[in-house]
Amino acid sequence: MSGAWTVADVVAVHDETPTARTIRLHLPAPVHFLPGQHIDIRLTAPDGYQAVRSYSVAAAAPPEGLEITVEELPDGEVSPYLVRDLAVGDQLEVRGPVGGWFVWRPEEASPVQLIGGGSGVVPLMAIVRAHAIARHPAPFRLLYSVRAPEATFFRGELESLARWSENFDLTYVYTRSAPDGLPVGRLDARTLEASVLNSGSDPAVYVCGATGFVEAVSGWLVDLGHSPDRIKTERYGGLGGAS
Repeated sequence: MSGAWTVADVVAVHDETPTARTIRLHLPAPVHFLPGQHIDIRLTAPDGYQAVRSYSVAAAAPPEGLEITVEELPDGEVSPYLVRDLAVGDQLEVRGPVGGWFVWRPEEASPVQLIGGGSGVVPLMAIVRAHAIARHPAPFRLLYSVRAPEATFFRGELESLARWSENFDLTYVYTRSAPDGLPVGRLDARTLEASVLNSGSDPAVYVCGATGFVEAVSGWLVDLGHSPDRIKTERYGGLGGAS
């Protein structure tokens, strides 16, 4: 794929949560994808009105497949259709994958710290999967802030990787409800410090979520001694905003 629009076939769908769905797309040519990239989707109404939104890629399905995971926004123009109405056999106009900053490459040797808020975990999941496939030996952590257990994306896969991988550490922060015995509350500087790799190991840090979340987390990381040059951030939205 390139910067040109092309048509992708919807070959599989499944629900991640009551309001989020993973969609597998088959493209007409092999896809060159870096974990952390996104694609643009364009919908055209019968009257010619078009809406374009960007969605992070959750996984590659080589050679010609990609998966995106979309959370429905109640007032969105695109996400309600993708989550509620799109069916196997339908087609979508897509462009990409695009993006060269918020990406992880297997040849990078440094430890990796991922920090996601809500659906901001989607591009981080692509990094998690690529890291596992590469059997990367460096320390690797994900701190995932989510409203409640039932709102967690990729829960089974993440917990399986954390159970069986020697160098993958998974920490949840539940902001509204939590399993019995676990605290409830928003991520704060103290919890962050206790959960992430320390700055002395010079990790590559990836932060994705709503703007307020990303700004707060980035500031706390700098306060903890992490170099701003090592912190890559991605906020909800993209071309036209995600909705």
